[in-house]
Amino acid sequence: MDDHQGGGDGANGAGGADGGKKKRHIAALVLARGGSKGIPLKNIKVLAGVPLVGWVLRAAKDSHMFDSVWVSTDHDEIEKVARAWGAQVHRRSPEVSRDSSSSVETIQEFVQLNPEVDVICNIQATSPCLHPFHVKEALEKITLLGYDSVFSVVRRHQFRWQEAKQDTNGVTSPLNVNPSKRPRRQDWDGELCENGSFFFTTRDLIMNQGVLQGGKIGYYEMLPEYSVDIDVDIDWPVAEQRILRFGYFGHEKPEEVQLMFCLVSGCLTDGQTIVSGSKGEMMHMNTKDLTGLRILRREGVEVVLLVSNEDMSKTLSDNLAKRTGCDVMQVGAEPLDDVQKWRKEKGLDWKVVAFMGFDEPDVECLKLAGLSAAPQDAPAVAVNAAKYTCHACGGQGAVREFVEHILLLKKKAMAQVEQDRINRKDF
Repeated sequence: MDDHQGGGDGANGAGGADGGKKKRHIAALVLARGGSKGIPLKNIKVLAGVPLVGWVLRAAKDSHMFDSVWVSTDHDEIEKVARAWGAQVHRRSPEVSRDSSSSVETIQEFVQLNPEVDVICNIQATSPCLHPFHVKEALEKITLLGYDSVFSVVRRHQFRWQEAKQDTNGVTSPLNVNPSKRPRRQDWDGELCENGSFFFTTRDLIMNQGVLQGGKIGYYEMLPEYSVDIDVDIDWPVAEQRILRFGYFGHEKPEEVQLMFCLVSGCLTDGQTIVSGSKGEMMHMNTKDLTGLRILRREGVEVVLLVSNEDMSKTLSDNLAKRTGCDVMQVGAEPLDDVQKWRKEKGLDWKVVAFMGFDEPDVECLKLAGLSAAPQDAPAVAVNAAKYTCHACGGQGAVREFVEHILLLKKKAMAQVEQDRINRKDF
């Protein structure tokens, strides 16, 4: 999975604070227990097309600061997703998988099992707006400036008050403000609060003191727009909008899609072909999906629908082309060869090609395409290869959803071009 395999090549200058001593092994560790009470299997729930844990794994790997990247879990499905995103897996014991188990206990077990690890970077799976530069700049406080522990914070401008309890007769009092001298926001620096994105610490602090924060302690301040913490289900739609604006989508800037290949069976349809008594064939397509294809074509994107001779007759293929206005291409058991030929004839690079597939034969195309997607009900092999996983199933709006994702990233790319233009003009 090309999009998922960055990083893992060690921290540049990781031994800087050791004065020339042996380079320390720096490991990223994401704790992802399967027994989340708030949202079942929250850590692999799809958020803006990517499993929640995938967002931080991509940022960690693309930072190129780690000698190893790990996910600690007790669940088979989380393990599969973690490995698909290029992480090693610490299969935690039952003793540290209980509701009452602390993060420190789990990290201590990980460190005991991996004696080569010197610095542990505990990254929270619930912080999907983490970027590689956050990781790099924070970790350099340890590797270059000699801090023993560093954690992430966000600046808040909120006046806090004492909770009114029975022993205070329901009366409250200010904790960080003088009501007679309330400062204006611009006159107050605010307060630094943990945002939970990460805690970086040394092996010694974890094993000998049982703490994440100790020794020479430093903090790394993140801007509020990057401080997203997934706690309850109601946060999900809000977080998706935040990620689409501030999330990290990979080290390559988004390209405008010029060509989209879409498998008909399983994506545009639910995979069923109905044969009538008169030997006529019919297939069911969702109006939302057909509208999505029309919108994409109006935006100047060429759309090619892929069908198999085994799944559809030529008559039905011709009717499909007439109904959708798209080219329909017959492909063999492995669509890659046919897709490659069409792409090369158009003179297009894979990075401006989108591909929507459903099953194992589509995996290579899903990996190669600049943007790729699979419906929610696709087999795991396709979902793990795709860069975007739809909320909708095949034949039930998945194509429209992917189209909207493509157009959103197009706007993001255009906004980046405009920002670059403004920056060049100003400087």
